[in-house]
Amino acid sequence: MALPQLTDEQRKEALEKAAKARHERAELREKIKGGKVTLEEVLDSDDPIANRMKVSALIESLPGYGKAKAAKIMDELGISATRRVKGLGARQREQLIEALSK
Repeated sequence: MALPQLTDEQRKEALEKAAKARHERAELREKIKGGKVTLEEVLDSDDPIANRMKVSALIESLPGYGKAKAAKIMDELGISATRRVKGLGARQREQLIEALSK
């Protein structure tokens, strides 16, 4: 499938929308890192920014977790590296909360 031909104005709007989404995700990650938002709140949220966040990015946002620990936990729980928060099943959510609350 070919990429759609966008006008300069449409391209500019798309770039602005993408930049805004990245900024909002970064703000959410900072709130998680600072303890203002909990893992459970993010997993239960209806916020589209939280729902579109990758699970690995969510885990890495938690204090004391980096790429290696996040990858290990996701591998142990059978969660794909490309999985997003909204795509988690109920059992995966429970297992993730249990694994990260130790």
